[in-house]
Amino acid sequence: MNSIIRERFPIFELYQALRVQLMDILSDEDLQFSPGGGNPTFGELCRTIGETERSYVDSFGTFEHDFSHRNEEEGLAGSVERLRAWFESLDRELKAAVGGLTEEDLETKTIDRGGGFVLPPAIQLEVYKEALLIFYGKASVYLKALGRTEPEQWRQWIA
Repeated sequence: MNSIIRERFPIFELYQALRVQLMDILSDEDLQFSPGGGNPTFGELCRTIGETERSYVDSFGTFEHDFSHRNEEEGLAGSVERLRAWFESLDRELKAAVGGLTEEDLETKTIDRGGGFVLPPAIQLEVYKEALLIFYGKASVYLKALGRTEPEQWRQWIA
């Protein structure tokens, strides 16, 4: 077990749990909601964070970060259960990808994010945590617009 999995991942999983809590309170109907303007539907917003996670999973294996992946699965953005299953799969893949790194990898390898932005794997995971927090902030606005009560952990960590 590498030091990221041992020292950082237990706390990181608490951040992932916020997305599980979100899926627990959403309905398929909620996923169709958009606050208007150029904003995506809630489901499209959720699909985007999944695509973001996919790019991070891949980056831990290739040591290059490619943001171009898109999930075009028909109906994904309109189904809480399908999103939930996809997120669970991505979370398992992320843990396996990070867990597959050796201590030597953690000390000597970097992930090229493009444009001269290069990070060690441990910081790459921290940046993904920041992406999750940005997503949760956006999702919180959608929840408020829908008149939904956020889970307790959301009220403590996000709102």
